[in-house]
Parts: sequence; structure tokens; C-alpha cells
Amino acid sequence: MRVVLQRVNHAQVSVDHQVIGKINRGYMLLVGFGPDDDEATLDYMVHKITNLRVFESEPGKMNLGLKDVDGAILSISQFTLYADVKHSNRPGFSKAAKPSLAEPLYQQFNQKLAATGIHVETGQFGADMKVDLENDGPVTILYEK
Repeated sequence: MRVVLQRVNHAQVSVDHQVIGKINRGYMLLVGFGPDDDEATLDYMVHKITNLRVFESEPGKMNLGLKDVDGAILSISQFTLYADVKHSNRPGFSKAAKPSLAEPLYQQFNQKLAATGIHVETGQFGADMKVDLENDGPVTILYEK
């Protein structure tokens, strides 16, 4: 599983010119799955993401977590995180989980995030989405398990 986390002031995702997910302050997540990911992987990532402290408690001190600032999560499925471009200029995606595995994992991941008490908005799995965000910092972190 790979997650690119961006601390944002606001973010939204649209499908067919309709906003389907929108948050103010929080994290925008790009989420991709590999073929070996399972529930233990999801639990690990949910713990890491929901306990991350990257909001400032005072200038220059990242000491507050998402719950401390009443933040939210916008989670967007992103199989291209598994793109392989080592041997070509055209990406290959053979290392990404098949949709039949990835979609249920994505739904379960979002449910587990929400179960922590954090408000979670999502994109639409497999859709052509447009993402608009204001990165705060910028603070961007890559998680991989």
C-alpha cells in the first residue's frame, strides 16, 4: 500500500463537473494498493495517518495531530502510485492490485479512517477525477507498507 499525504488548507474532488468530496483543513490522501495488501496493512496505515503530528502548535513546531485541529481527510484512490517507469517512458501498472482487490480495500480503508472519529470524504474508485487543493506548507509525506 502506498499513500501520499498532503497537509491542506482545503481540497475537493469532482467527477463530471460535480464535487463529490470536499474538506477544509486536513489531509488529502492519494491511496494505491498492491496485490499483497490486506487488513493488517490497512490497520497499520490508518494508525500511522491518524496519529501523524504535522500541524503547528507554535511557529515552527509540528506537534498537533488531525484530531487536535478538528481536521478532515479527503481520500482518493490512485493506482498510478504503482506505476513502473524504470524500463520505459510509458508506465506499466503490473505491480498495482487488480480493481477486484483494490476497490474493497479502498472502501475498508476509508471506513477504518472514519471509525477513528475523523470526518472522511472520498473520491470515486475508478473514475476520472479532478482534484483541487491548496497544499499547506507544503507538507507532503509518502507512506509505504
